[in-house]
Amino acid sequence: MRILVVNWLDRENPQAGGAEEHLHQIFGRLVEEGHQVTALVSGWPGCIGRTNLDGIEVHRTGSRYTFPVSAPKYYRRHLVGCDFDVVVEDLNKVPLFSPLWTKSPLLLVAHHLFGRTAFQAANAPIAIATVLLERLIPFFYKGTPTVVVSEGTKRDLVDRGLRADDIDVIPNGIDVTLYTPLSDSKTLQPTILFLGRLKRYKRVDLIIQAVAELAIRGIHVQLRVAGTGEEAPELSKLVKRLGVEDRVELMGFIKDSKKLELLQSSWVHVLPSPKEGWGISVMEAAACGTPSVASDAPGLRESVLHEVTGLLVQHGDVGALAEGIEALVSDAKQRQRMSDSAREFAESFSWNVSARRFEVVLGRVSGLTDD
Repeated sequence: MRILVVNWLDRENPQAGGAEEHLHQIFGRLVEEGHQVTALVSGWPGCIGRTNLDGIEVHRTGSRYTFPVSAPKYYRRHLVGCDFDVVVEDLNKVPLFSPLWTKSPLLLVAHHLFGRTAFQAANAPIAIATVLLERLIPFFYKGTPTVVVSEGTKRDLVDRGLRADDIDVIPNGIDVTLYTPLSDSKTLQPTILFLGRLKRYKRVDLIIQAVAELAIRGIHVQLRVAGTGEEAPELSKLVKRLGVEDRVELMGFIKDSKKLELLQSSWVHVLPSPKEGWGISVMEAAACGTPSVASDAPGLRESVLHEVTGLLVQHGDVGALAEGIEALVSDAKQRQRMSDSAREFAESFSWNVSARRFEVVLGRVSGLTDD
């Protein structure tokens, strides 16, 4: 198949996250199976306009903020004659309305919708625009075959007017040969980890406040925050204001080798965001035998099995978050039980299986197969 993937970002973009990991893991494998994959994505200052990643021919145009306008223009000028068998629109931020400017059969991929959580992710004008654009989804995509990464996202789309029968759930995978427990790798003192982009809606501030609350109780945990983003300056100010400079390390950008080391050596992984498509970092931690404390929120309810692979706590409740962290760092037996269960759970997810399921759906959508 000749496949065009339209996504806001690619893996090399400084703002890349879980959706871009998903893109390359799935479509890189489809390239290995002999399919031709082209990706149309936004660029950033100083980037190369065209490149090849994982066998995917990547075309970059515009910026993160102008991509909804630049993508259709670029497609008409450079890609319209490529005769793609199927177009995949990754609904990662807001809809790009590809049905209006592409004619090939379309597959929609959705990780999660922001809804009102957009106001935690952006300023008011952008948040309002995001909410309004999401409301247009049923008008432009009703009847469009769709793949989502969780049942929570499927329910979200159905609530907005898409038909449940049009939606396939294909969860993210995990490379359990790379992400694996390492004997005697845990730090001597309790350490907890946040791994991801420093965005306001990720609510890393809640973890810092929980660490401060635990300090008042006389419980010492060391928080390592690995990642970059516009929220970093505010988080640094919060650390100083709460007087927990000796308990919180803002590590900034880390290499993949360091990421693996952190996942293996931390006692607990923490993700307090109000909504996730799935929670890739949760599964990476699980594969390394590190249980998670996460918000009882869409997406995370599926990647964290409460009291089995970790704990779910009420989103926004600092006290509950602190108690969840304390429950795991203070009980070695419970932590080990959840560590073993987390690894076992992670082993049931495979990028190879997810890619094969995508291939079946793409064949059906393109009309090239009857499956």
